[in-house]
Amino acid sequence: MHNLNEGLVKQVSAKMFKTKPSRLDPATAEAVFGSNDVARIAGITLRQLQWWDEKKVVSPNQDGHKRLYVAHEVVEIAVIAELRRKGLPLQKIRRILRFLDREMSKRLAGVFKGEAELHLLTDGKTAHFEGDHDSIINLLKRAKQPMFLVCVSDLVQRMDITNA
Repeated sequence: MHNLNEGLVKQVSAKMFKTKPSRLDPATAEAVFGSNDVARIAGITLRQLQWWDEKKVVSPNQDGHKRLYVAHEVVEIAVIAELRRKGLPLQKIRRILRFLDREMSKRLAGVFKGEAELHLLTDGKTAHFEGDHDSIINLLKRAKQPMFLVCVSDLVQRMDITNA
């Protein structure tokens, strides 16, 4: 009976304190950023960062009560913040978050090494990653509605980890 109660307490505790287990592997030596750094890089407040975590816009890894962000998550947050500053509503940003999460991590390796440029173009319904300036211009010419442009490469440079 004592073991049953102990298991129940663990289940209740796990539900009360929903934290993602840390997926950070110290052996990978991937750069990890705390909330203060992420807020500074993205140009947002700590409260905004916390709210986005609570609303599951971006959910970082956690070490106790500390939120820990890997490099591609920092870039994703900075892109979201930039789109918000440009006037794109969070509902539309949520529509493209899956694309951002899936595609950005694939395309960031060259940007982190300083070997490539990357730009995000979106109208809130569709999103495109482009590195070539001619492709960007052609996409803008064909657009049937206004497009938001975010230079992902510039956001990466804010992180001071290029060529690391």
